[in-house]
Amino acid sequence: MKNKTSFLPREGEARPSRCPDNSAFKQQKLPAWKPQLTTASVLSSFFLTGAFCLSVGVCLILSANSVREIQIDYSDKCSDCSKLRENSSNWNKECHCSVNFTLKEDILGDVFMYYGLQNFYQNHRRYVISRSDAQLLGRNVNIQKSYCTPFTTYRNGTPMAPCGAIANSMFNDTIDLFYNLNSSVIQVPLLKTGNSWWTDKNVKFRNPKSYNLSSAFAGTARPPYWQKPVYLLDEEDERNNGYVNDDFIIWMRVSAFATFRNLYRRVSQIRQFADGLPAGHYTFRISYNFPVTKFKGRKHVILSTVVWSGGSNPFLGIAYVVSGTAATLTGFVITAVHLKLRKKKTYFQK
Repeated sequence: MKNKTSFLPREGEARPSRCPDNSAFKQQKLPAWKPQLTTASVLSSFFLTGAFCLSVGVCLILSANSVREIQIDYSDKCSDCSKLRENSSNWNKECHCSVNFTLKEDILGDVFMYYGLQNFYQNHRRYVISRSDAQLLGRNVNIQKSYCTPFTTYRNGTPMAPCGAIANSMFNDTIDLFYNLNSSVIQVPLLKTGNSWWTDKNVKFRNPKSYNLSSAFAGTARPPYWQKPVYLLDEEDERNNGYVNDDFIIWMRVSAFATFRNLYRRVSQIRQFADGLPAGHYTFRISYNFPVTKFKGRKHVILSTVVWSGGSNPFLGIAYVVSGTAATLTGFVITAVHLKLRKKKTYFQK
């Protein structure tokens, strides 16, 4: 072990300097800009900020108010099906109901159909993490070591595909829209693909590699609350099946609030619906599968248009208006204080 005195400089040796180098950077001699806040600059910044926020807020509110939207609660209108779904043993029994409504004016442009849920809490920590991202990428993983518990395997050891509480609780009502024109009933064409984010569809979700989907998911079973396996979610379009199914992808993006809506379909602009939905009588025909009575929830179906700022949500516009008003009022208060102090200073100088 070295003696502590060996670290001290020997006699005649110069001590190492601990001063920083004599450079402009280390000596803090670089030129810098130090703003001089004057009354004019401070007041102008407050008033300009207030004017900007107010103008943007008013534009956002007017834009949100221009959205055409109709929302229908079908929780009570499908009460017979709701009572049937209260008993979990009736999971394999089909139940259908119809809801009639009228559009007094045309809904022009792109029309989107959403399903809405109320009092459904997706923000619970154990619920949010109950998934296997590796499994959703099509990898062969041991889901027993994932956060999917207890929705991992059945008692006989068969793994669930997909696993986890989020996938197991997937919204599975089927909603069709019909247009009642005179004595004829026309089904409104709805698009069920192209509704999810491109990054989700092409990056975050992938099917296992195999020559067909049924063999890719061989040895797995559907989640307990599902009525069909994952590779039969869309029997009409094989490209919209498995983990890359649009409805499944949209459901897996959980909501932060207990009341939320998810995009379900888009109206295809063909034939009578080339410009949107014409005014008239319509009917929603619903295959009721998703129970909500046990958690006192409600279900809605929404038809809505969108604008450059999004859907019918004035929150952002109101936030801008409130911020702009606060900045403008602050500017007026500072102006009043400045004038009062300047008047008092002038008086004492006299």
